[in-house]
This record gives sequence, C-alpha cells and structure tokens, in this order.
Amino acid sequence: MKLEHKIFDVKDFASEMAKLKTEKHFDFLVTIVGEDFGEEGLGCIYILENTGSHERTSVKVVASDRDKAYIPTVSHLWKGAEILEREVYDFFGIIFLGNKDMRRLYLRSDFKGYPFRKDFKAEEGYSLEDDNEPDYTMEYSLKQDGTLQATQHKLFTDDDYVINIGPQHPATHGVLRLQTILDGETIRKIYPHCGYIHRGVEKMCEEYTYPQTLALTDRLDYLSAMMNRHALCSVVEEAMGVELTDRIKYIRTIMDELQRLDSHLLFYGCCAQDLGALTAFIFGMRDREAVLNCMEETTGGRLIQNYYRIGGLQDDIDVNFVKNVKKLCEYIKPMFKEYDDVFTGNVILQNRFKGVGVLSKENAISYGCTGGTGRAAGWHNDVRKNHPYDMYGNVEFDEITYTEGDCFARYKVRLDEMRQSVRIIEQLIDNIPAGDFYIKQKPIIRVPEGQWYTSCEGSRGEIGVYLDSRGDKSPYRLKFRPMGLPLVSAMDEILRGEKIADLISVGATLDYVIPDIDR
Repeated sequence: MKLEHKIFDVKDFASEMAKLKTEKHFDFLVTIVGEDFGEEGLGCIYILENTGSHERTSVKVVASDRDKAYIPTVSHLWKGAEILEREVYDFFGIIFLGNKDMRRLYLRSDFKGYPFRKDFKAEEGYSLEDDNEPDYTMEYSLKQDGTLQATQHKLFTDDDYVINIGPQHPATHGVLRLQTILDGETIRKIYPHCGYIHRGVEKMCEEYTYPQTLALTDRLDYLSAMMNRHALCSVVEEAMGVELTDRIKYIRTIMDELQRLDSHLLFYGCCAQDLGALTAFIFGMRDREAVLNCMEETTGGRLIQNYYRIGGLQDDIDVNFVKNVKKLCEYIKPMFKEYDDVFTGNVILQNRFKGVGVLSKENAISYGCTGGTGRAAGWHNDVRKNHPYDMYGNVEFDEITYTEGDCFARYKVRLDEMRQSVRIIEQLIDNIPAGDFYIKQKPIIRVPEGQWYTSCEGSRGEIGVYLDSRGDKSPYRLKFRPMGLPLVSAMDEILRGEKIADLISVGATLDYVIPDIDR
C-alpha cells in the first residue's frame, strides 16, 4: 500500500497514538521504521492495523533536535514496541522517553555512532575484546527545563541466579542468547540478546540497485525465502505500477505454498528433535526432501532459491514441474496421518506441550506475534486472508486457528496448515494459464518518489517491506519487518513461571529463524 502518513508533533505524539489505539482500535503495531529523513531530521514511521476491520494506517513523527533526538515511547500501548524502539535506538540513536530498556539490541555496547544515519562514518579497525555488557538498563525522561535525564535500572540483584541459554545451544535454533534468571528450575525473567549474526542487510540495500537487493532476501528467513523475495518484489512492482500476468501469479502462489510445506516439515522435525524423538525428525526430513526436489527442478536451489525477480520470475517452470508437484501432493497427504500417529499422540509430547507456554490473544496482538503463534491464540492474522495478493483471493482454504495459545496449539496450527497448503496447490496446479513468466523492465530500475509497505504471509507470520524511494536506482530506506523479533520479545511473558525445560518446548513451537531476527 502507498503510505499517506498522519503526521504528529513530538509534543502531541503520545496522546494522538493513544487515541488511535483506544478510539480507532488500531491495536496491532505492525512495525516501527526508524529513518534519517535528511534535512527534515531523524524520526519514525509507525504502521498500525485495526484487527477488526484490517484497515491500516501509518504515522510519521520527526524528532526536533538531531543531536539529541527523542520521541515518547508507545511501549505502554503496544508491548512489542519496547524491542522495536530498541532497534531504532541502536541504529539511529533516537531515544524513546519512558522506554525502560534503552540498550543497544544488535550492536556491541561499545559501538561508536549510529550506522543507519546518513552522515555516519565508520571508524577504522574493530575490537577482538569481549564486549563489556552493562548490568543495567537506561530509561530517559525530560526535566522541567527540557533537558534529558537518565535513570539506571539494575538487570539483576545480588541473589539472582543467571544462566545463558545459547548462543551455542542447539535448541535456540541459531545464535540467539537468552539470559535467564532462575529460581530453582522456575524461570523468573528472560533477557534476549540478538545480533550474533547481524549483517546490516537493510543498510547494504541503500547502496545496491533494486535487482541487487533481491539476492539478500533469501538469506534472511531462509525457510521463507520465496515469501521474503515475494514481499520485496511486490513493493517495488506496486510502486512502479507493474501489472503481472496470471501465469506469474499462479506460479508465485504455488511456490510460496511449497516453501511453506518445506518450512513446516522442518518445524515438525525440529520439534521432534528438541524433545528427543528421532524417528519423527527423520520422517519430517524425508518428506521435506520430496518438496525440495520439486522446487529445485525449477529454481535450481534447495535453500537459497533466487527465483522471483522484479516483474515476474527468473525462468519458466520446468517441463516436469506440474506432473511432479501433483505426485508430491498425492504422496504427502497420507503422511500427515503418519506424523500424528508417530508423534502428535505421543504422551511425552502432550505432557511437554499442553498447557505450557501460554500466550493470550491480547498479548499476541500487543507483541505483534503474527503467523501460527498468533493464530494458536485465536487471532485471525493471516495476510493471505486479510490482505489477499496474487491468487489467494481466488482459492479456497481455511485459516487455521486455535484458542489455547499453548505449545500444543502452535504445533497443531503448523500441521493443519500443511494440509491447507496442499489444498491450495491442488486448486492451482492444473490450471496454470499460458502467458509471459516475466514482464520486461528497463535495464536500470528507478522507483518513483514515495513510501510504500507491502507484506506476505511467511512461514512464521507477516513478512513486510517498507520502501522509501527518492526516485533513484537504489532505495533511500528499505526496512524488513521480521517475523521472529516479536516472537522473541514475547518469550519473557510466555515463560515467566514455567520450568527451564519448558523453554526448549516454547522455543521449538515459536519457530523463529535467527537471520530473520538479526538481518
């Protein structure tokens, strides 16, 4: 969608955002985009959704002083804002008044400067020393004379027993570190530490041409590679007014659902592995190979796909693609019962998952936990239903929801969604129309001036792309909405009072992918 912002002054920002939340029911904070607007100053774009009507709006606020930029926090309105504001602070140096945790999120605590500012100049050299992390958080407020004052809040007391889960722990599914305070085996508090695989993808995109940026998307959530690139291609195509053929839309929809099968099968296998069930892990990996075979014959890749491009597809589908996808659907449908027989009904799984790690619908929305995590709590947040794109508005499928909000509900959502993916594919695979697989673009793609946001339903939730174009061949600002960051931000809420072994179950069913979080 093209963004037409509501613009608020800093002094009115807190009250106006509260009105949007309470009076207009914009209860879902989709994302916060920090941006250096140049001479205009440093500020943020807030994208909000009314979860009843699915109406979306955007808000723009610019800090008055570039050297001491500050904006009031909205973390008291949306819980997920706390970690999103930390990300903006880390990269732009904008202080959020009232946010109780103004620490860097991805970069070292001794990093000098704010790298997403347009005037940032990196210092030569780098440190091989350990990062001396502070044992306190910072909260900023304004004095009566308008100057900033900082208040320290201790992270730990002298009696706290603190352990690290990760970043090398296999059950964190990547280099995520969860600093955990325990009372015996009971979790009292979790502080997530991100950035161990941070690569500055969004910053690099500012120097790349639009086709060059596509190569980075598959390396974010590599199990939603198709959807990541789909979202980026779609936002550029919308901005340029590119009309795709039905053939392109059919193929993209089929490929997205194959990618969802790929991801959910790995989810099933990893849930089993985390709980020590090796047989189910082997079953999931066995059938994932069959899905990857179908994708590989067309894309040439198994993990990094590199298939979508601005204006369509890299190449047409393989001559055997339709036949092999139909074989895959017939093969995999009976396997779903096998998954239930070997694992879902297992008493160990049920004891480890049922009633464990409960996330309420209200908190799922407040943290922005989209995808299967939100739908397991009863939140209808499927982008394919609420904001249909490509062929999703023309096929029949069910949005899978549960109400328990526990590990078992999150697990069941994924298993049921695989059946729906097969259902979508079967409706399309015999009806792919003739036509061009690519709408030819100019050698140098220049996007008109403006700001857009487009999203797709990834394997873990909404993957969105914010684009600010100044009419050049490179984006002025490109921001990816990660699926996994809201999930990690909710872990403290989900796990407080649970046992330490439950952290493994919760992490498995939240299904985050670390490069998507870190970007």
